[in-house]
Amino acid sequence: MRWPDGRYIQACLFFSRWLLAPFLLGMLICLLLLIYRFVADLFVLGVRAPQLDWHDIVTSVLNLVDLTLTANLILIVIFSGFENFIRRIDVAAHPDWPEGLTQVDFGALKQKLLGSIVGIAAVDALAWYFDLEKHHDAATLLWVLTFPTVFALVMLVLAVSDWLTANRQSGVE
Repeated sequence: MRWPDGRYIQACLFFSRWLLAPFLLGMLICLLLLIYRFVADLFVLGVRAPQLDWHDIVTSVLNLVDLTLTANLILIVIFSGFENFIRRIDVAAHPDWPEGLTQVDFGALKQKLLGSIVGIAAVDALAWYFDLEKHHDAATLLWVLTFPTVFALVMLVLAVSDWLTANRQSGVE
């Protein structure tokens, strides 16, 4: 009996990248759900704006910004996942596509993902700050402020790590 040389295993492993496609399609459905929620919240804001004070209007607008940042995060994940695991995007065939969507390496992906998470957490912290009169819990305030700060610090550490790695690879120390 002849032992397989591994080509079939390699072919199966390589083909398994297509198992990621349903997840990416699910992310597209999540993006559609976010669009629905954004339009619904915008409509409610438009209808209720004359009765709202400026704090409530700013908080509602911050919620819309939060949804927009989350949608951006989903797009980054979709394009990065597609390009890195399923198929390269031919940039020459799409010169009008933004470079940030089609050329995302792992280091840039980490920074974009963490940057989006920090932005979303900061918007939530700002919305919470505007509702400070309603919330008097010091422990919750501490968590609301700590969460984006920790992610910003992680982002900084990863940026320094990527910078050091790039400098080592280029021979500069």
